[in-house]
Formats: sequence, C-alpha cells, structure tokens
Amino acid sequence: MPLTAVAIALGAAVVHALWNLVVARSRDRQAVTAVAIAVGVIAAAPFAILRWHVEPEAWLFITVSSILELIYFWLLTTAYGRAEMSLVYPIARGTAPVIVLLVSVFALGTGTTLGQAVGVGLVGLGVVLVRGLRGAARWSDVTMALAVAGSIAAYTLVDKEGVRYADPITYVFLILITPAIASLAFIYSRGGMDRIRGAFGVATVAAGVGTVAAYGLVLVALTMAPAASVAAVREVSVVFATALGALVLKEQVGPARVAGAVVVVAGVALIVAG
Repeated sequence: MPLTAVAIALGAAVVHALWNLVVARSRDRQAVTAVAIAVGVIAAAPFAILRWHVEPEAWLFITVSSILELIYFWLLTTAYGRAEMSLVYPIARGTAPVIVLLVSVFALGTGTTLGQAVGVGLVGLGVVLVRGLRGAARWSDVTMALAVAGSIAAYTLVDKEGVRYADPITYVFLILITPAIASLAFIYSRGGMDRIRGAFGVATVAAGVGTVAAYGLVLVALTMAPAASVAAVREVSVVFATALGALVLKEQVGPARVAGAVVVVAGVALIVAG
C-alpha cells in the first residue's frame, strides 16, 4: 500500500474520530447526524460543481451507494438505540475491513499477501480491544452491529469501483444527497422544525464538513490502494477516538485498550509492508 494512500486514510481516520466526538457529546444524536450530513452536502456542493466529472458508468454505483449509505445510517441509529456505543462501534468498524478482504479475495478475485491478510485481521482484533466489550452482550445486539459492519463493507466495495468513473468530491456529494434528504425528513416527521433547529450549532457544522472531508479522503485513498487495505487503515479512527474519549470525555483507558492500540499499529505496519 503506497505511503501516500496510508497518510490520506489516516487523515480520514482522524477527521472521522473528531466527527464522532461531536455526535457522542450531543443530546440528540439523530438530529445532529441528520443536520451534519445536510451541512456536509451543502459544503461540498461548490467543490463538486467546480470539479464536476461523472461518467455514465458512475451513476449505477452512485445509486447503489446512496441506498447503502441510507441503510447504514438506519442500521447504525437502530443499533445505538438498542446497545451501547462501546459494543456497536468496535464490532461494526472492526469487522468491516475483514468482510471487505474476504469479499475481495473470494468473490472478486483480488489478490492479497499473507502480510496484508494478517494485518487486516490484527486491525479488526485491535479495534475490538481498544473499545472493549462491557459485560455480556446479547446476540441480537451483536448481530445488529455485524449488520452495520456489512453495510460499511458493502458501500466500501461499491465506492472502490464507482470512484473510478467520477471525481471523488463530486462522487461523495452525489451519494450523500439522498441520505441527507431522507434523514432530515425523518427528523422533521418526529419533531418538526424545532428539532432540526435545535441540532444546529458550530460543532454540528464542523461535524458536517468533517463528514464529507473524511469520506472524500477515503475515496481518494481508494483510487490508490486496495479496498481492504484502505478500510483497515481507516479503522485506526478507533484509536484516535479512544484518545479523544480519554482526554475530552474523561473516559477510563485500561490495559485492554492500550494493548488494542498496539495491535492496531502492528496491523497497519503489516498492511503498509505488504
């Protein structure tokens, strides 16, 4: 995996962690997420228009990715409504790269090295260790988190192909339009304009811009490296999120989380070397 792609994917991980910190600190996470997505789409619009490049082949991928993004947001919201973030986030983000690798190798015939395979596995394991599982988890909650992971893996694989036919900024702008409209419509139906207005703020605007920036960086990285490798490096966001949780949210970071961070770094090193 080229070092440039590694740096871009790591940048996306940092931005993603910061965006999640904003959402985690908010009182109405659903409304903040919906408004943030809409803000991100609006912020990306001028750049998407200026850089506009969409080949005819891209529209199928854009359509499918938009649907997958909508499913992802719905699954994630549902999962957070049923289980703790410390259960859902590590399983969803940690398992997604493994699914991407398995599909890439066994269904799409993409080649990989033993080092990269081990690296992806280590990142997945490290992500789980970093956040940890508090207490006994219900299988229904684990299944929901795995469904979130499946949606992440699905749109990653689709976008890996789709971005070949469109400018990355234009692409991310187009695939997020439908989720933005649908999310705002859902919030409006459950609270009206008061709930939407209540979600606005400097932090929400920053989160919206960060959402598009993080995803745009991932798409750029996908043009340079295999989807499995990009997905794995991007999941280092859990390490950054854990650090922010300790420093900003004053969460307790025990030995398991430190060990998980070390495992993640080892996994990324193997991916880069491969």
